[in-house]
Amino acid sequence: MAWTGSTRRSRLPKDWPAIVRRIKRRDGYRCTSVFEVSGRCIARGTDVDHIVPGDDHSEENLRLLCRWCHRVKSAHEGGSAAGLKRVRTERPTPVHPALED
Repeated sequence: MAWTGSTRRSRLPKDWPAIVRRIKRRDGYRCTSVFEVSGRCIARGTDVDHIVPGDDHSEENLRLLCRWCHRVKSAHEGGSAAGLKRVRTERPTPVHPALED
């Protein structure tokens, strides 16, 4: 599960359930994700998402997403973060055997 081993839940503000209700009401209980090709997602919003990841719980940084859009966004952020941690090594450019002296 997403919360396993995470300290995220303990860092949420005490009034988090009230914030979630306000965000759902503000966004009309609909996913606010916009696709490049087909426009806005038409699914029911279920998850409150931090637009900029971190501990900024202001309403300007929160939006409602459907479960699918939230998972896609979270997976993309996780992959990007993991990519920054990878050690990059330079390998010598191979020479074609026919061109070796």
